[in-house]
Amino acid sequence: MTNQVDNKLNLKFPAAWWKNMWREALPSGNGEIGASVYGAVKDETIMITHSDLWHWGIKDTLPDVSYTLSETRKLIDDERYDEANWNLTNALLKEGYSTRLASRFPVADLKLSMVCEQAFKQYERSLDMETGQVSVTWKDGETTYLRNLFVSRADQCIVYEVKSDGAPIQGVFHLAFHQSEAADAWEDEGRQLENTIEITGDSEYSYYAGTNDDGTDFGVVARIIPADGKASIWKDGMGIKIEGSSSVLIIAKVFVKSDRQAAWKHLKQELTDFNASYNELLTAHVQLHGRLFHTADIQLGNVQDNRSNEELLLDAYSGKASLALIRKMWAYGRYLFISGTESKGQPFGLYGIWGGDHRLTWDHNMANINIQMIYWHAASGGLIELVPALIHYYESMMDDFRENARKLYGCRGIYIPAGSTPGIGVPNQVVPVIMNWTGGAGWIAQHYYEYFLYTGDTICLRERILPFMREAALFYEDFLVIGEDGYYKYYPSVSPENTPLNFMSNDNEPLNHPMPTTINATSDFAIMKELLSHLVEGSRIAGVYEDEILRWEAMLQRIPPYQVNEDGAVSEWMHEAFEDRYEHRHLSHTYPVFPGREVMKEETPKLFQAFETAVKKREIGAQSGWSLVYMAAMYARLGDGNKALECLDILSRSCLLNNFYTLHNDWRHMGVCLNMEEAPIQMDANVGWSSAVQEMLLFTSSTCIKLLPSLPDRWETGKVKDLRFYTGKVSMLWNKPAGEFSATITADRYTYVTIYLPAMFDLLAVSSAHAHISKSITQADAYEVILEAGHVLYIEQPKEGRSFGNSSTI
Repeated sequence: MTNQVDNKLNLKFPAAWWKNMWREALPSGNGEIGASVYGAVKDETIMITHSDLWHWGIKDTLPDVSYTLSETRKLIDDERYDEANWNLTNALLKEGYSTRLASRFPVADLKLSMVCEQAFKQYERSLDMETGQVSVTWKDGETTYLRNLFVSRADQCIVYEVKSDGAPIQGVFHLAFHQSEAADAWEDEGRQLENTIEITGDSEYSYYAGTNDDGTDFGVVARIIPADGKASIWKDGMGIKIEGSSSVLIIAKVFVKSDRQAAWKHLKQELTDFNASYNELLTAHVQLHGRLFHTADIQLGNVQDNRSNEELLLDAYSGKASLALIRKMWAYGRYLFISGTESKGQPFGLYGIWGGDHRLTWDHNMANINIQMIYWHAASGGLIELVPALIHYYESMMDDFRENARKLYGCRGIYIPAGSTPGIGVPNQVVPVIMNWTGGAGWIAQHYYEYFLYTGDTICLRERILPFMREAALFYEDFLVIGEDGYYKYYPSVSPENTPLNFMSNDNEPLNHPMPTTINATSDFAIMKELLSHLVEGSRIAGVYEDEILRWEAMLQRIPPYQVNEDGAVSEWMHEAFEDRYEHRHLSHTYPVFPGREVMKEETPKLFQAFETAVKKREIGAQSGWSLVYMAAMYARLGDGNKALECLDILSRSCLLNNFYTLHNDWRHMGVCLNMEEAPIQMDANVGWSSAVQEMLLFTSSTCIKLLPSLPDRWETGKVKDLRFYTGKVSMLWNKPAGEFSATITADRYTYVTIYLPAMFDLLAVSSAHAHISKSITQADAYEVILEAGHVLYIEQPKEGRSFGNSSTI
């Protein structure tokens, strides 16, 4: 449906961030191995990363401080909130508890230094998202040089080619330790790591290895194959010098958690067996990569836009992101996701798999919004097959989560801390805003259950999803208390990561959270309500836990109703002691609208309006990169496509680098989001952008589908191919100026759903040769439809002489 221009990023400038140039690299990856291409004409760096390479984590033994729960509650009952806020945290600190999360770090750099005879011209670098190929080209005199790279899914290696159409290649290839540009705080650990590095080789192979802090080795073996010319050893085996060759092919294999000598021998043999050309290797890779990339497609407008990234950003700075930028960012989020994770590997992280330092800021999996945002787009975008990485990850630390629940709160079940890294599922960020938040397991459970809804995998539901959800519910059973009004009292309770206005200090620093520990945070109850509702529904489908369903249903009845404040907004805290604070980036209290599906305009319009007011009260200046795409998705759920698009406009001129990596905040202090000295990369906004665009075009739940629910005015024409709902897929075409709309809805499994048609188009016919179709008696522009697997429903303006047997028209 789209063309190569739509799926290609073109840049006119090399990576130019002062030091840390990996921040502006172009990324390639196969879900496990990452390669970041940066540098320029003379010197180019390929930073090599691996999803399983982590270091410097410390997992301490968690002391039993469960006695603090009763103390904390007594302090809260006595309105000694500041003391209650620190009670659990201080108990852990007093015990000397000191777990520290691990951090990803680069394996190595593959460096190329070439001879440049004349000043460059016609420089360009690009990323083809359909293939995962990164290209750099320029002219030196009359000779055109081209460097191509991709990370192969088929052969589990990095493939790199350098060639010219004239003068022969003259240059040196070598592997090197990736130097840190961070502050001196890591100096001792970093030097110790660097001292373990060993580099050797001959005129065809280069070997690199280091030793991680767990005693295992990591490294690279690279084979350098000149088409002709001469290859020789450079600096006693530190690299390979190429002279007089028309092209050079480099194939590199990566290892982690191994022994260097054994890995070097094994990978050399694998590389020796390679006889394929660059194009043959690329073809094998593209068959696997392309299948994932093309599971869904979106087109906005009808005009090809060949402008570079830099030109698209300059255009966005004037106020509005172009259709080309919006669409490329949607595709880029998907590209990063499929290149940065795999179904049986690590979940996608805040840096994907392309983090370029040894101690990255916030390089962990954060479960109070960030990792969830990363996965919002996957199911509706046809990438549900990659979601198991998230399930495997949290399943692998269940023993830690059970210990947390028992030792922190004296409860059965599981407590998932907000932050975690592989193998470290115990508490780590020992501060009140993290330690007193207990909603992690319930929120993660949304993705578990959504996996079942989109796949229909009842075996996974019975054996893995429901057992996880049941343990999350066990924690609630033990943790909650019943108040005098008969409803649950949830305390301590935190609305991530906000502090009530009446507990903020005078300086009101946006990243501070001086007193977040409260009673009855709305988000805590919303997460719990969703978990229990899904647990009841799923248990009945799977025929399990029959003796527990009534208890869970009784728990649902004890959840208090959502409260509305004097501004007409849903209250962030359902207790009179805590005042709403609108100057904050999190929107957790709007969970029932998004990412949940509990509150809909058609069913509870007054409550829905109160949630809408709560969103509109949030101040733009307090937002971050990720929260702007969160707000975009939220406005899409509210049916306001123009406001959703405005949030993406703001992000595009505040937190977007020229390689389209998204940042936590605007490092230039332009006043449209919060200020912070550092501007960390946070790719949750990259993939969150994909989710927000999809939310504007399609809403899905277990009972309904809304077509074009939040179409912005600027999106006058467009196409959608194969976005997913729970039991099938949707394709659409629209042209607002011409008043034209058509759609096909294909059932992959039995489907019984209400379909809401886009209200801006008149005289739409709903027809199918097989479906049962009936006009909704409660909703305008809506139909109740039953489809069997393989059946197709058509929606379009009526055409003379065409009939599908069963039809209805608005």
